[in-house]
Amino acid sequence: MPLAATRTSVPVSVDEEKCIAQKGCTVCVDVCPLDVLAIDMVKGKAYMKFDECWYCMPCEQDCPTGAVHVAIPYLLR
Repeated sequence: MPLAATRTSVPVSVDEEKCIAQKGCTVCVDVCPLDVLAIDMVKGKAYMKFDECWYCMPCEQDCPTGAVHVAIPYLLR
């Protein structure tokens, strides 16, 4: 799996204002079947560490604060 080049160019983005990983939340990381999400221990926020995604949506659907957004490519909608 390729490392994500930048956090803005990956399919899964996290709104750091809404993310509560610093409070111990790891829901998005726990539900991802590809294990591509991680918690940035310095910032206390979730992010996509690998640029790989099945667009399966549990990370977005299960996030308790609505911080996770999955950008589904037009051809997959």
